[in-house]
Amino acid sequence: MNIGITVYPSYGGSGIVGSELGRELALRGHNVHFISSSLPTRLTELNERVHFHEVEMMSYPLFEHQPYDLALATKMATVARSEKLDLLHVHYAIPHSISAILARESIKQKRYVPVITTLHGTDITLVGADRSYLPITRYGLQQSDGVTAVSKYLKRATIETFDFDEIEVIPNFICPNYYRREEEESPLRRELAPNGEKLLVHVSNFRPVKRPIDCVEILSKVLGTGAKAKLVMVGDGPEYSAIHHRARQLNVLEQTIFAGKQAKIADYLAIADVFLLPSEEESFGLAALEAQACEVPVVASRVGGIPEVVGDGETGFLSDIGDTKKMSKDTSNLLRNDELRHAFGERGRELAIARYSSKLVIPQYLNFYEKVLAQSEKKQAQSV
Repeated sequence: MNIGITVYPSYGGSGIVGSELGRELALRGHNVHFISSSLPTRLTELNERVHFHEVEMMSYPLFEHQPYDLALATKMATVARSEKLDLLHVHYAIPHSISAILARESIKQKRYVPVITTLHGTDITLVGADRSYLPITRYGLQQSDGVTAVSKYLKRATIETFDFDEIEVIPNFICPNYYRREEEESPLRRELAPNGEKLLVHVSNFRPVKRPIDCVEILSKVLGTGAKAKLVMVGDGPEYSAIHHRARQLNVLEQTIFAGKQAKIADYLAIADVFLLPSEEESFGLAALEAQACEVPVVASRVGGIPEVVGDGETGFLSDIGDTKKMSKDTSNLLRNDELRHAFGERGRELAIARYSSKLVIPQYLNFYEKVLAQSEKKQAQSV
């Protein structure tokens, strides 16, 4: 198949999943064409089966804000025709599904290219649910040829908000060979923890919804028990200054490492002792899954789709949003008890592979593609 994929090239779950999906599809012999404003975060290598088409923005004084959605639709239509795409798979509803539908409609007299929309979370629970965007988001769902969601929770939220239930749940996934535990004495671990400190790791885009400041609160409380630990903050975003300021206030700045954005997240997860995810909203919790695949116990909020991924008392511990006291207690417990931490880690990897391996999930996408293509061909035949 020739597949067009559009993602936000930012440091977020939808871009990561879309990039990894394209890579996995290419490995299985399909041609993948990424259509985006810039190279997606995890797309580190282009080859004869992985292509990138940049959306170019027109500079015109009339436009205070350049109309990216229209430029994207134009590029989608151009690529769909020139590369003879079989389908357009867009990640994140707004504006990608609308742009794809516009592209499909603009060229359908020549070639009908089905649109598949994958929902990732905040496109439904925050952006799409906003009163000003709700009607157009519902339209995007209704006009897509197929819709998937990354968790059962997100499917329920979409049904409740938009009264739309034609949704296939296809979860996020990991490649077991890429996400795996690193030996204790790796160079990166020696660099980050030269004195044998335990490593708490958080990965996100540092948005308020991720509550990254809570990680600093947890570190402070853990250090207060006498534990030797450091916090590694991987990523960047609007809360960076606030995190830095709070770490200084709590006198834990020296124990807090800001690693910045990293292309190879697995390198950091592979040496972590505990992964922190205190978010107030998570449709799935991809970072938690990646951590578990690296045999790292997860301490997280009991919210959204996280309970589908993290087994409370089995692969990690879940708490109410903002309950840093309990999260700190759970973290300290894991750091003190090597046997418990290793047992949680081993169970986490076992479940990650059994439920979310790319070998299991990618075929679900391919089956859904075939289903949508068959339905589209049938509709086109009936309309003739």
